[in-house]
Formats: sequence, C-alpha cells, structure tokens
Amino acid sequence: MVLDEYVLSPLGLLALLGIVPLVLLYLLRPDPIRRTLPTFQFLATAREQNVSNPKFERLVRSLLLVLQLLAIVALAGTLATPYVLVPESETVSETVLVVDSSASMSVSDGGATRFERARSAARNEISGTTTIVAAGGTDDVLLRRGTPADARNTLDELSPTAAPGDLRTAISTAMAVAGEDARIVVLSDFADDSPWQDAVREARARGLVVELRQFAGGGSGNVGIIDRRFSGTNVTVSIKNYGTSATTRTVSLGGTTQEVELGAGDVTTATLPVPAGGGELTLSPGDSFALDDRLYVAAPEDASVDVLVLTNDENEYLTAALSVIPQVTLTVDNPPTTVSGTYDVIIYSNIDDERFLRGNREAGQDLLADGGGVAIQAQEEMPNYDNLLLVSPQEMGSNPSLGSVTGHELTREITFPPPNEYVVSNLTDGRALVTATDGSPLLAIAERDAGRLVYYGFLEDGSAFKYNYQYPVFWKRTVFYLAGRSTLTDLNQATGETLRINENQTIETPRGTATGPEVRLDAAGFYQVGDERFAASLLSEPESDIVAEPIEQQEASDSAPVTVEERLVPDPLTEWAALGALGLVIVELGYLRRRGDL
Repeated sequence: MVLDEYVLSPLGLLALLGIVPLVLLYLLRPDPIRRTLPTFQFLATAREQNVSNPKFERLVRSLLLVLQLLAIVALAGTLATPYVLVPESETVSETVLVVDSSASMSVSDGGATRFERARSAARNEISGTTTIVAAGGTDDVLLRRGTPADARNTLDELSPTAAPGDLRTAISTAMAVAGEDARIVVLSDFADDSPWQDAVREARARGLVVELRQFAGGGSGNVGIIDRRFSGTNVTVSIKNYGTSATTRTVSLGGTTQEVELGAGDVTTATLPVPAGGGELTLSPGDSFALDDRLYVAAPEDASVDVLVLTNDENEYLTAALSVIPQVTLTVDNPPTTVSGTYDVIIYSNIDDERFLRGNREAGQDLLADGGGVAIQAQEEMPNYDNLLLVSPQEMGSNPSLGSVTGHELTREITFPPPNEYVVSNLTDGRALVTATDGSPLLAIAERDAGRLVYYGFLEDGSAFKYNYQYPVFWKRTVFYLAGRSTLTDLNQATGETLRINENQTIETPRGTATGPEVRLDAAGFYQVGDERFAASLLSEPESDIVAEPIEQQEASDSAPVTVEERLVPDPLTEWAALGALGLVIVELGYLRRRGDL
C-alpha cells in the first residue's frame, strides 16, 4: 500500500481518530451565561451584527485547539514510525569448507589425529557465510550457507569415519553448491587415489579460489590388513607392509596366533580359525593407523548346520555338494524310517511314495514350526507332501525355455540352464524365483510358521545344472537360507558399504542406534540386528597407503573473495516525531499558563 512508502507501522495512524472527539468537544461546549447590561447593550448589538456564526468563530480562533490537534498528529506519527530511505553498504563473503573425514584422517600425529588438526584449522577459515562438505564415506553437505555460529557447531559435531573417502567427488560437490564469488578451502591429508587434482583445476577454471591445506603427519612404516576371505570356518587375511624396512607382526584371533614377516612393500597372508561367535583379529604391535590393525569378525554361535537328506534313490550330486560344505553335518536316511535327532534342514529327494511314512512328512512340518527349513526336489511321481509342497503338479514337460529369474540371495550370479524335462505345475504358495516360459516354477521359496520352504524343480536326470561349478554354491546358499543362517561372507562387510535391513528395523551400531531399511557402515565394529550380528572393517589398500606426497602449501588468503552490496534501508524518524509531540505539549502548557488557566 502507499502508506508503506512513508511509515513502517501504518496502523499507528489510527491514533488520528482522536481528533474527532476533540473537535466535537469544542463544538458542543456550552455557551457562557449572558447578562444584559444597559451600559454596554449598544456595543454588544453592534458586535453581533459582525459575527455570522459564533461557534465556528470560536473554533477558528482557539489557539489551544490547534495545539492539541498538532499534538495528536505528532503522537500518531510517532506510533506509525515514519522513515526515509538511506543507502547502506554490506560486505558479504562465502567460504566452502571441504573437510576430509575419511579413514586415513584418523592417523595419530604427535598427540592429535590428522582430523583433529584439520578441524581446528577449519574453524579459522569460517566466514560470514559458510558451507561445509564432509569428504568421508559420502560427500555430504553438512551445512549450506550457515552463520559462523552454525559452522562452528557443525564442525564440533563432525567426526572421522572408518570408510574410504572420495576427495574428488567432495570437491565437485563443493563447487556445485558454491556461489559465484565463493572460495573453497580443502582440508585433507590428500592420501587419496582419486584424481582430486582434476576437480581442483575445474573449480579454478570457473573462477573460484581453491585453497589446499594438507595434514599428513605421522603414518610412516604403516602395516595393515588390506583384505580378507573366508573358507569354511577359517579366515585368511592379507597384510601389507607400506614401510621401507622389513618388519614382523603377530596375528591373533581368539586363542590362535600366527607370526608373519614382511619385507618393505611386501604382502603376505595368514589363516586362522574363526571361533564361535566371532571376535577381533589384531596385528601387534600396532602403529599410528589403528584402523587397519584390527579386523572385526562376526560369526554365529553355532557354526554347524545339521542336514538330513531323506531319499530312496540317493542323488549323489546333491549329497556330494552338501558334503564339501565345511559347516554342514550331513545325514542320509532312507524311508521308511523314523526321524530322530535334531536337524536344521530336511531335504526330500527321490522319495518312493509307497515307503514314505506320515511320520517322515510330519518331521518336516515340526521342523518348520521350530524355525528350521525344508527343501523338496521335484520328481516324476510326487509323494503326498501335503502342505510342504509349494506347487500343484500337473504333468511332465520337456525342453522348455527359462521364463524369468528373480533376484534373490539364492539366484545371485548363478546361471540356471533350461532343463530337458520338468514338472508342469502351478504355484500354490510363496513366490517363484525361476520359472519356465509356461509359468511352471523351477525354483520357489516360502516362509511358513517360523521356518522356510524351498521347491527345487530341476530333475537331476533331466538337467545339466548338476555338472555346473555353481551347483555346490547354490546348495550352500540354499542350506544356509533354510537354516536361517548367514554365511561368514554375508556377516562380514567392508566399511563404506550399505547394510540392508527391514524398513523401520532398529540396528545397534558402534556409534549408537540407527533405523533401516539401509544403514551405511561408516564405523568399524559390530552391528547388532535382532539376534544377528554383523561386522564392518576397513579393507582398502589405497586408504591404508597413508603417506601422501607433499603438495604446495597455501597460506590463508588475505584477499578472500568478497562482495560489497549497496542497498537502500529504512531510517526511522520516530525520535523526531516524538520530540515534535513533546514540543507541542510544552507550548500548550505555556499558553494555558499565559491565559491564566494554570
């Protein structure tokens, strides 16, 4: 509205309404009582002839009324806050801080870590407007154009991760969020194998000032674990000596130790058994980079899986594949038999219907109720499996093409050949992972009660899959799935990877509690998901190479890019309006004194 161009609070002008009762008071004021004096009658008559309206004549000539009206106007002006526009200059500067929080920044350096030194230096780079990008496991923008107080709080809350970093991506992110005249300050050890120099050149080509601060003290002679692999119940670790002289390390896990000798730049291995429940594998003596001196190993309390194969015509390919799995304790029995003992998995294969007892079927049903697993292999004439069978058999078919293969832990990176013969059937429960072109399930799974069911639709005599090197891999996965167990490889991850759990499921991490469905493994240690424990460790040869080439040191720029903004701002005139109102009140009091009313 128009008034906004002159006053900041237009509602204050409502005080002008006070003029109305003041004027009415003067207009309605009663006339004085008149007394007729013969001596002055002639003079009074003559005066009345010259006055057309005595009331308005009194209003016009009342100096007191004028003063009071002006006082009300001045008071209303004070409440409305009049202003004038005046020019104002403001200096604005923007700094984008890229703080390396990758694993190598935790190297100890003279009583402090590289990260602690970098964070302390970052506080000195804070400007009026500050953006902070963390170059850790991810390139997160922690603060976007915040105040100095916000920047200090963000740096105080930032901590190093145990994951490999990507400095190039972080610098590119900083370049994307930076303003035209911003400067980028990168604080890192620059022990990064990514081509971060390309990102620096690109930012400078855009006209941005990029300053580099290197914190690379400590770290000489590092020896660390760079890889691990599991075989059966053993773990084999790869150890590398990054130093320039030979050294000896002792590898320990549980109650087992092994000594290794490494020459300069050598890589060697050590194999140790994994104890029940897992543990922490350590290198001793340690060095300034503690993260790669320790490997967290998660393992189930009971590593063995007891498997019973019920068959009247033993499938030697199946039993051979199961027998080579170190964790599997295999039992083969022939119906009619009484199933005794405790098993984690029961597999029904090539069953003679006439010899298949109800107790054999009920053993599988009881196992499902107890949280175990049951697998049924297809055959030309199916016995009565009751509700254990996930399909409804129709007839035999031949030479189908594969329809679809659904992604699942059982089918990951496994190539299933189309069978020569198969059972044409309809799925009655669960979901199919592999199907023929007519929709017949060739592999199906379901969860029943507390347990799990698998239907394996490849007939051994009618399929070449049994000759495939992936055949034992498939049955190992299947047995562990049916038993509700995860393999050692699944339980042990590298930092920087993502652990997928159920949506809204809670997980205990080394840094506190997190919620699914995805949790990034940025900290080394154990992660508890329900009754299952996972482990994450640093396994990165480039990240363990913590000695970086010195870069050209750049001191803090005294001429950091700044922008001077000219703008018009309102200058309130409230004090002048108040002084005017006060002056009018003083004049009014003086007038009343002179007139004799005071």
